[in-house]
Amino acid sequence: MSINFVTDKVNLRVNGRVATIELNRPEALNAMDIDVIKGLVCKLKEISESDEIDILVITGKGKAFSAGGDIKTMLSNMNEADFFPVMDYISELIITLYSLPKLTISAVSGAAAGLGFSLALATDYIIADETSKLAMNFIGIGLIPDGGAHFFLEKRLGETKAKQVIWDGKMLSADEAYKLGLIQEVAEGSLQETLEERVQDWLSRPVQAMIKTKKIMAEENRPQLLKVLELEKYGQQKMRETLDHREGIRAFLEKRKPKFIGK
Repeated sequence: MSINFVTDKVNLRVNGRVATIELNRPEALNAMDIDVIKGLVCKLKEISESDEIDILVITGKGKAFSAGGDIKTMLSNMNEADFFPVMDYISELIITLYSLPKLTISAVSGAAAGLGFSLALATDYIIADETSKLAMNFIGIGLIPDGGAHFFLEKRLGETKAKQVIWDGKMLSADEAYKLGLIQEVAEGSLQETLEERVQDWLSRPVQAMIKTKKIMAEENRPQLLKVLELEKYGQQKMRETLDHREGIRAFLEKRKPKFIGK
């Protein structure tokens, strides 16, 4: 994949040792289509190559962090031949972010759902606005989580709680997500002020030692994450062939409750 991919759907700003990537599809609640995914990979590679940047912040423009994958374009009408390449782009995004030799923070306001939540979980630290909503809600359209969510949820929660979060597909408040251990911090006041305090705290520490610890753990866990991403890709393809998925998509587009039959 070329790192020269250009899109206006992902913004990158650099201020000293801190880079900020902003998802820029506010009209779609920053739902992630293929342009957003490619744009994110491009920006991450730019950041990875910079010796001046120590911290990356990921945010969403407007009312949401990210509502997830763009269901209408990525799932409902996608050509079968395009599915695996899209999943491969998602895998590259997640493994690049998880392995990035920088400290990474997701600053979540509004919704972080589905693939958008997976993106946040791939960062080192999640700060959520107290009014935000977080959900691993693939089950609602008869799918399984992707973007490495099985890996990240099991790491944060353990197997039993991870399965419950996935199977319930419940929309969680920031406080609920914090109590479960899904996120590290709930902003008591302004999200931006809380984020700035965290960034300044990290900048005052021996950042290279922190990054070295991250790199050691990422190198140790990389084979497992790659395996999970591959299992999710083929598992998702199987789920897309089910009657429950087709019903889930119809119900989503028709704004009604789905009627699943277990097939």
